[in-house]
Order: sequence, then structure tokens, then C-alpha cells
Amino acid sequence: MKEIELKMQGKLSRLTNNTFKFDERVRDGWFSAVYFLKTKDIVKKYREHNTVTMQFFQKDEAVLCGTDEVIALIKTFADNPDELEIHSLKDGDKIDPFETVLTITGPYQNFGYLEGIIDGILARRTSVATNVYNVVKAASYSGTQKPVIFMGDRDDHFITQAGDGYAAYIGGATAQATHAMNEWWGKQGMGTMPHALIQLFDGDIVAATKAYHDTFPDDDLVALVDYNNDAITDSLKVAREFGDLLKGVRVDTSRTLIDQYFLRNQHLLGTFDPRGVNAELIFALRNALDAEGFSHVKIVVSGGFNENRILDFEKHNVPVDMYGVGGSLLKINIGFTGDNVLLDGEHQAKAGRKFRPNPRLEKVE
Repeated sequence: MKEIELKMQGKLSRLTNNTFKFDERVRDGWFSAVYFLKTKDIVKKYREHNTVTMQFFQKDEAVLCGTDEVIALIKTFADNPDELEIHSLKDGDKIDPFETVLTITGPYQNFGYLEGIIDGILARRTSVATNVYNVVKAASYSGTQKPVIFMGDRDDHFITQAGDGYAAYIGGATAQATHAMNEWWGKQGMGTMPHALIQLFDGDIVAATKAYHDTFPDDDLVALVDYNNDAITDSLKVAREFGDLLKGVRVDTSRTLIDQYFLRNQHLLGTFDPRGVNAELIFALRNALDAEGFSHVKIVVSGGFNENRILDFEKHNVPVDMYGVGGSLLKINIGFTGDNVLLDGEHQAKAGRKFRPNPRLEKVE
């Protein structure tokens, strides 16, 4: 399978390392619904001299993403793309329900078979960007913007990482977990230690953290502290060992576990759900660190966080400094529709559809 690369040079692009990779089989219709391919053949036979306007929209308040990619797709695979007139909003634009985000005008047979692919690009990229935007907004509820790390590498097929990482960037994510997620604008992934590193040091959090620091001395030192299900004890161990060198601790307790802190202090139980990374655990951790003079150590939380859970933490002023979020950001919940709404400049569309001009659209040169 050969890939085709195309760099967008148009005024709409916000990327710095803006290379999209497309499978050359797009040109052969491999990824298009068969009825589009059949329609292309019929139109070429019976209605070759036509000019249609295809219009794209969706039904939610959202953060648009995928337009640069779609324009690159059209410029690469449409027949005679110079004959097409494209108007588009930009990646990152806030959009309203039913607002037109993209129009393509030209002979149907030149581009119509790309309709479903365009819908899919816009649906995935806009869903991820909007999910991230909503999480980032929730993480600022207290008045201070808490950074959000996009950790979606394990929640979908790896081939989606570059586009998903870009969409997360458009939505406001501070950093991404893999290099691939940063590929489209030339940065690198960010991360510290997984549970596997601590396991390889027989569960010794201090030894694992020392090995990490010795190997990557220029990194901000952030220790993962839930491996032994005793986050406060292990946080204090690494804080005492590394002092000012320790920049943060990350708590990633499984939702099936109750931290040892509560098992030692069972009088605290009974008024809240003690499983996983809960507010009471983070309050206790913050208090324990501050009591020993480690107020500089930031707290990072991860594991099952989404917009509602972050908002709940922020409303209760839980002392979190950074959120790591994964699977909830990859839910595809925004679908796009492409409709032919004009034929040779006159209204012609299925019942319930009409041309919706949008003065915000910019012509793509």
C-alpha cells in the first residue's frame, strides 16, 4: 500500500508541519460507498454537463476540525480539482447546529464520490476536538486553567494517532502522549513512567524514580505513585528522597481498588465512593505533601476521567494540577452530512434540505 503526501499551502492551514498522508486507493474508490461510485458512472453517461454545490453541516455546537485535511483530500483526489470552487471555515472555529462549514461547487463526477470520506474526516476530527475542548473548559471551572494531557494512544487503532493528536491540539490539549500525535505540527510526545517501569524494579518506587531521573535528567521529574495502591505513602517516599527535584506525582488508581490510606483509616469510609482516584484521596495527598514541606509537588490524576468527572472535581476545588484523559476524548458523537443543494445555480435538493449560505466561509485559493 502506497501513501500519498500533500502539504497544504493555503491560507486556511494552521499547521506548521502540515503533511497529510493518504492511501492512493482513495482515487480508485476503495473507501467510497459503492452507490457513490455507481452514481459517478451514471452522471458521466447521462448528465455530464452539470454544476452542483455540495454543502456540509452537523447538528451540534462544536469545535470544527478536519477542514485542512478535507481540502488536501479534494486537491489530491478530485478529477480536475482546479475546476472546483471550495469555501470553508477553519479548523478551530466554533460552529452552531446546521451551520454550513464547507461547500464544494463543480461537476459532480469530479468529486462526488468523496462525500462519505469527507463526512468521516470531519466527524472524527470535530468529535475529538470538541470532546477535548469541553474537557479543557471543565478543567478551568475553578478559574485557573489546569493542563490536560491527551492520553488516547491505547483507546483506538494506532493509525489514527496523528489526526487525533492534531484534533486534540485544536481542542486545547496541552500535550499528547506519543510522537505520532504531535506529527502534524512538529512537536514531540510527553510522558514520564508507566507501571511497567516500577514493576521491573520489584515495586520499589524510589529505585524506579531514581533510574528514570538518572536516564532523563533534563525531564521534569514526575513519579507514578499508585503501583502499590498506597499513593500517599509512596508520594512521601519519593518526595523525601528527591526534594525540590520532584516536580509532581501522578495518581492512576484503578476504579476497582480502594487505596491503602482508607483501609488504614476506615473511620473515613461510608460517606463517599472510596474506589479509584477520588476527591478525598487527593485532598489527603495534598495535605500530606504540604505537611512535610512539599507544597511545590504538583498532583497529576488519570484513569477514567471525562468532562463530567473533571467538572465535579473542579466544582469541589479538589487540588489537582493536571489531568490525563484518554478514551472519553475519542468517542465519535458528531456526525456530518453532505448534501447537494444547488444544480446549475438553482435550488435542487431533497425534501428538508436547502442551500444555507454562510458569510463566515472563506474561499480556498
